[in-house]
Parts: sequence; structure tokens; C-alpha cells
Amino acid sequence: MRSAPSSSSDGYDIALKVLLGAFAVGLPLASIAWLGGNLTAWATGTGTWAPYRPADALLRPEQLWPQAGETSLLLTTRVIPVLVTLLLAAAGGAVWLRYKNRGGGRKKKVDGMAKARDIEPLLAKAIESKARSLRPSLKAAKHIEPRDAGVLLGNLAGTRHEVRMGFEDVAVAIMAPRSGKTTSLAIPSILAAPGPVLLTSNKAAGDAYTACLDARAVVGRVWSMDPQQIAHAERTMWWNPLADAKTLDGAGRLAGHFLAASVDASQQGDFWSKAGSNILSQLLLAAALNERPITDIMHWLAFPADRTPLDILRDHGFAAVAAQLKGTVEGPPETRDGIYETARQYASALLNSEIAAWVTPQKNIPEFRPADFVTSTDTLFLLSKDGGGGASALIAACADSVMRAATTQAERAGGRLDPPMLAILDEAANVCKISDLPDLYSHLGSRGIIPITILQSYRQGQKVWGDAGMDAMWSAATVKVIGSGIDDPDFADKLSRMIGDHDVETTSTSVSESGKSTSISMRQERILPADAIRALPKGSALCLATGMRVAMLDLRPWYAEPGAEELAAASARASQAITARAVAKQRPSKGDFEQAA
Repeated sequence: MRSAPSSSSDGYDIALKVLLGAFAVGLPLASIAWLGGNLTAWATGTGTWAPYRPADALLRPEQLWPQAGETSLLLTTRVIPVLVTLLLAAAGGAVWLRYKNRGGGRKKKVDGMAKARDIEPLLAKAIESKARSLRPSLKAAKHIEPRDAGVLLGNLAGTRHEVRMGFEDVAVAIMAPRSGKTTSLAIPSILAAPGPVLLTSNKAAGDAYTACLDARAVVGRVWSMDPQQIAHAERTMWWNPLADAKTLDGAGRLAGHFLAASVDASQQGDFWSKAGSNILSQLLLAAALNERPITDIMHWLAFPADRTPLDILRDHGFAAVAAQLKGTVEGPPETRDGIYETARQYASALLNSEIAAWVTPQKNIPEFRPADFVTSTDTLFLLSKDGGGGASALIAACADSVMRAATTQAERAGGRLDPPMLAILDEAANVCKISDLPDLYSHLGSRGIIPITILQSYRQGQKVWGDAGMDAMWSAATVKVIGSGIDDPDFADKLSRMIGDHDVETTSTSVSESGKSTSISMRQERILPADAIRALPKGSALCLATGMRVAMLDLRPWYAEPGAEELAAASARASQAITARAVAKQRPSKGDFEQAA
């Protein structure tokens, strides 16, 4: 603490500020007057170029240019300089206000947040160097495009420094609706991806699907799996979910997707859920071994006495699994019926012929093969409605199959995919409930598989993966992006503690008989308290990267980037096509009128 008497210091401060202000205004005013007087003398031929004496030019111009006319000197050394100075001051003030307050531009820096040197591994030079070491195809390149080096997250707030996550990072983004998760994260990442891209979503028109459809078709084939007709897309592919179910583990994973899509994490451990999932896995295994379509399991679930799956399992050397299935079938009827009914509910989406057509062989329609996809530059859009039950199970199963195929290919290629695969799991808690996704996070990045799981809140993730699972995924994510709209007070306070404290200078003034004294002390305050995190403006986000200070980002929405007009036009065309297909489906056909008649 330090103190100082204040008998005349305030007066000195005011006088100094007045002097500096007068100098800041007077010097340019006098300089303009000197220039104006010289130009007048030169143009009228009434004098020579006078030396630089700005004070005389402003106050006594007749001494510098005695031959010039009084009126012309008054105009060029008094009137015009004053007007020009006022205009410059107004323009400077407008620029400063725009710089300070412009929407979508650079935001005001927050004291205590990361500066460029604190997040150097996420900036251009370090990201490019890292990309050369991770991607053999880039080692000899003289110049690396930013898109080939990492995924853009935004700019460091108030600067032009681009912040990118590298192609060994795995990310979790928690962003409320309309906070920029699609426009500033999903779409730019997809458009810039150097390799294959997987996107899960519950929307089509006006979303990432329409924005990226044409652009990604230029770099590779676009596959769209839309079993619930969100985009009303024509079925141009089918995928065999049983291709990876020819082992007990593979069949168990597939059954687990049906379980996760139907039951929250807190309920998956009860007797009926586990028993129903076990029966489902046994029947899926039998169908896969006998190369039957997945829809055959619905017949077996409807008729438990059918011995076909038992015979298939025995014939393929799975006697123990067959014995388990037989024990359930021949058990107490009320227990057996309850187990089978549970399994039927999990797989009920397969009863819908429109949904089943996407996962059963289709004549003259190409099969989507994950092993081929991960070595391409293709794009896979997986669309499903919220709460899609068994339909979202198929979406999760397909996404899981692609990531596992990518892992296998990475192992064959020496450990990593080059170019890397980007997996954007938008609305993951609604349409892509991969039960062991938190465990996958521990190794996907090291394989060149870059997942970005986008959630609306932390609690949404807890509902799907449980407290332990969500905590595990949060801890394993090397990059966390937090957008605006965080209304969970506990999570906001947790973030506030993670961001930390900083020293704040506090000034106090006291007045006594001997005069006024000022004391300065230091105290610690939260860099960003919970209420400030909740009030993050749209267009801003927090970036928490492993081993670095928390950074404030200015997001970069796709519509503010070069080429946005062309993308917007393509997105509008794709949205209109979706609307046209939806209307066409709702319009009654000639056959409908004849049948009604």
C-alpha cells in the first residue's frame, strides 16, 4: 500500500491533460494553416515558400506572406484548417467507436485471458509445423494451406490470430441453440476438411446439410443416409449394419446402439434392458453369420419358438451363445415374453419398410462401405430426428462403423490416416448415442480421426453417457469450446473456477483535515465469473485447450467469409429442393383419387 498527499496533485493532473489536449488539437490545426498559406502564396504568385513556423501561420499569417490578400489568408489559414481539423476529429471518433463496438468484429479483451503467447501451439506457425510431423504427405510441401494444417475454431479475441485445433486433437463443443455451433464450427470445418467427412444432424434445410452439399460434391462423392426423410432425399445408398456383427463383440456393439437409442444411461443396467439387449445381440449374430438381412430378426423376435437362429449359431461354432438363447426361449413364459417384448421395442424401427430399406440390400443401389469411405475424400451425411429410437440407433451404428473402419485403416497405414477424417457429431446426444464414445476419445486423435462432439449443454451429455462417462469425455477432449447461452449455474461456476483468478488493483480515496490521500491495494477476482460466462455475447466462445490458459475467441461464421454468396445461393437451392420434394410427397396422386372414388 502506498499513499500520497493531494494538496495540488489533482490540479497538476488537470493542467497536464488540458495542455496535452491543446497540443493534440493545436499542432495539426497550425500545420494545416501553414500548408494552406504556402499553397495560397504559390498559387497566386504573391510570395515564396515560407519555413515551417506553424504557430505564426495560425496566429500571424500576414508576417509569413505579407503580399497575399487578407481574405485569402483568412480562408486558408483560419477557416479551412478549422473545418479540416473538425472533420478529422469526427472521422477518428467514428472509427474508434466502430472499432470498439462493431457487432461480429473484434471483441473487447478480458483481463487475465490467454494472449497469443499463451496459446502458441494453436496458432499458425506451430499448427503448420505439427501438421508436417503428423501428415507424411505434407513433409516436403513448400507451403501448407491453413485448411491442411488444422480445424479453424476462430480468432483470438481482438486480434487477427487464427486459432486452430490440430489433426491429433479431439474436441467437445457445448453451445446452446443459435450460438454459432453450426454456422461457425460445423459448416466451416466441413468445407475446409482435407479428407473424408462424417456429419450427424437432426436438421437438413438451412443447416450444414444444405450449406455443404454442393461444395463437398466437388471434392468427392456425397452419401446421404436419411431413413426418416428429414431431407426427403432419394435413397441412393444402402448400408449393411451386420457387416461388423459376425463376432460376439460386434453383435453386442450393434445391439448396444439399439439399447442406447431407447433407454437413458441411468436405466441401461436394469434386468429387462440388459436381457433384451442380450437377446438382440444373439439374434443379430445369427443373422450376420448366415448373411441374412437385419430385418429377419423381427420375425425371430415375433416367434421365439423358431429354432432357426439356434441352428445357425450351433452350425457356426457358437454353441455357448446358442445355449444362452435356448435357455431364455425355454424359460418361464412371463420372463421370456417380457425379454422378447423389450427387444422388440428396441428394434421396432425395422418394422418400418421405409427405414429398413436403408439397411437391407437394394437392387441397383450402391452399397456404402465404410472401409472404402475412410480412404476417400467423400462425405457422409447421417440424418435422424430427435428421439428417433431405433432409427437413431442405425445412425449411431453407421457412425460407429465408420470410425472403427478408420481406426483399422490407420493401423494398416502406419498409425494415422492421411488425410485425416473429420467426424462432426452434431446433436450427438439426440441422434448419435454411441455408448462408449467417451472411451473412443482416448485414442481417436492419435489415429488421425478428429471427432467434434457438439452438445447443447453439459447435462445433456450426462443424460446420455452418465456422470462418469461425460466427465471422462470432457477430460479426454484436448480442446473444449464453450459458446454463449450456458444457463447451467453449476457448470458455469465450474468453468469460472477453471479459468481462474487474476490480480485487480483497487484504489480508495480518503479525506481528512490534512488533505486527501489515495491508497492502492491488490485483490484477486475471478477472470470470468459465472454470470459473465452466462452472458457471453453471440459470436464469442471460450477455448480450453490442454495445458494452456483459457482463451476468448471471436467466432468466424461461414457467411462472413469469402465466397459466402455462392455458398448461400447453393444452400438456398438445396433447401428449395427439399421443400419441393416434401410438397410432392404430400400431394395426392392420381391413384389416390381413383381409390377414393
